[in-house]
Amino acid sequence: MTAPDGIQRCDWGGDSAGPMRDYHDTEWGVPIRDDQKLFELLCLEGAQAGLSWSTILNRRGGYRAAFEDFDIERVAAFDDTRAETLRNDERIVRNRAKIRSVIKNARAVLQMAEESLSLTEYLWSFVGGKPFVNKRESMSDIPAETDESKAMSKALKARGFSFVGPTICYAFMQSAGMVNDHVVSCFRYDEV
Repeated sequence: MTAPDGIQRCDWGGDSAGPMRDYHDTEWGVPIRDDQKLFELLCLEGAQAGLSWSTILNRRGGYRAAFEDFDIERVAAFDDTRAETLRNDERIVRNRAKIRSVIKNARAVLQMAEESLSLTEYLWSFVGGKPFVNKRESMSDIPAETDESKAMSKALKARGFSFVGPTICYAFMQSAGMVNDHVVSCFRYDEV
């Protein structure tokens, strides 16, 4: 889609300035290789389940505040009282299962660290360590899940993660730059 500013973007990238367009133009699809940032993104993608990405994106600052900038060790130390307190935090989606999943996932990351597994290396292993560069002509060409996202989902669940179904994992892979799913006509396609 060509926006009023004359720039060709993916259809979801927005036709007017705002958070979604900024996210599309600067973050989505850029490879991330940092445990804390990947942890944050995985948790935010899980929070999106059943909702729109714009809902979560507009609350990202609230999530960062509520979950101490997604510091893995701090979040893993949250107890039941802290989890219940977060259910009253209007800056985030106050779903009990989604809140507890962030804590559970932090603990799973720490367990991986005890096994000398880096979250970054582990997650990137599902794409062989480098981004898949797809050549999607239109948004309708983009699948909701792939064999790689199914494998990631199964492996993460086996390690104790939650809210990591195959569709969530594929959305995560797209946003973390593990796959380039910008349509080929989008100005970001060649940039990422």
